[in-house]
Amino acid sequence: MIGLIVGDVVFSDGQEVVLLTNSGVGYQIYYNRILAEGKRHALYIAHVKREDIEELYGLDSLKNKKLFEMLRTVKGIGPKSAYSLVSTLGFEQITNAIILDQKKVLSQAPGVGPKAAAQIILDLSNKIQKVKIYSDRYQGKLIRHSSEVQEVELSSPVISVNNDSGTEKTLQSSFNMKLLDEALMACKELGFKESQIIPLAQRILEENVISKAEQLVHLVLKEV
Repeated sequence: MIGLIVGDVVFSDGQEVVLLTNSGVGYQIYYNRILAEGKRHALYIAHVKREDIEELYGLDSLKNKKLFEMLRTVKGIGPKSAYSLVSTLGFEQITNAIILDQKKVLSQAPGVGPKAAAQIILDLSNKIQKVKIYSDRYQGKLIRHSSEVQEVELSSPVISVNNDSGTEKTLQSSFNMKLLDEALMACKELGFKESQIIPLAQRILEENVISKAEQLVHLVLKEV
């Protein structure tokens, strides 16, 4: 079973990512965040095998991976529902909802109805505390790649650790403005107004690492 993948990001659209490993194998992984293409990244993996299909789900921490796997033990909860719960509500909200019998909170996740929420609480109320012992972030182990040592964080997209922070922020700000201009132009051509697009695009740029205008447009159009 695959538990962790470290590789270079060759594709990322906010729904899935492809990581190219040192061995030359590219793994297609369900992952709901944008990662900068060309950067090195590591993800914990929930490896799901079902009859004639295998699926990989990317999680940012060991704690979230274990929560995903525990949710999968609940009758009627498939991998997509479990991933929807973890990525939509987050660890603390899910565990608190189970402990406090809050079915409505769990039902906020897409694909999880009242019956499924009730079943989750019934099955996991006496088990959920066990998941809290796991780490909620990657502990900064060093990954050797191309004779260089890089620190790979699972809790956030990888950035260069050697650049001057002020210069890096300035360059990133300029790059984001360029992406915003290109995305705004594309959206206006589709008939959308600046007042609709700019606030969404700015928020998305703050919350994600975007490397292409096409990625920004894709995420903006999902929310318009």
